[in-house]
Amino acid sequence: MQRRAKVQVKVWGEYACFTRPEFKVERISYPVMTPSAARGVLEAIFWKPEFRYEVRQIGILSLGGQQAILRNELTSKQNKNPIVIESARAQRTSLILKNVAYWIVADIILTNRAVDPAAKYRDQFNRRVERGQCHHTPYLGTREFAAYFSSIDEDDVVKPVDMDIGTMLLDFAFIEDGSRKEMEFLRYEETGTRTAVGFAKPLFFEAKVENGWLHVPKETYQQLYALEGQNALRVD
Repeated sequence: MQRRAKVQVKVWGEYACFTRPEFKVERISYPVMTPSAARGVLEAIFWKPEFRYEVRQIGILSLGGQQAILRNELTSKQNKNPIVIESARAQRTSLILKNVAYWIVADIILTNRAVDPAAKYRDQFNRRVERGQCHHTPYLGTREFAAYFSSIDEDDVVKPVDMDIGTMLLDFAFIEDGSRKEMEFLRYEETGTRTAVGFAKPLFFEAKVENGWLHVPKETYQQLYALEGQNALRVD
């Protein structure tokens, strides 16, 4: 059974913010979309527990420009007790991107839970893109910056940009650990779905844009799966 299939989609938006984690208070965006943000867009369009997305490359259709804005944010997270907005509000500066567009290329990788070939999910993804359907509105880094999406058109051309970005966030590995009950998350296993407790560990890679394309190394996903202890049934 075919366990890998390629999908691609064009995404764009008026604003975007792919926050660099090394800045603790102010939000400073990476100059291009991160693989984790690209995965979020793909999952907003179509997702099933039978597969995972591995982002292969991100093409720059429009690099856009930078813009500084002032936003109201909350200093604490919502929990069982209500938040009084007036006492938890803080104004923070964000350096965001404006008028961006990207070409996302990714692989659908089946898990042990899948019984259908990867091509079936690829075709479902393509139909949803053509119809403009999504599970929820995709966004570019933060939820207030909505993303639009469509199929790749023959007129779409990647900009010939070269850029050494340095260390970039790949994604988060959700690690099950009973001694670090920092969060709850779902585990989609062959026998069903269960709730696990543990923590999230960020993974990084050395990013470089060459001739308009940001390439994501395959081995970074192998590291992610090793940390999570899950078998994504890779096809190399």
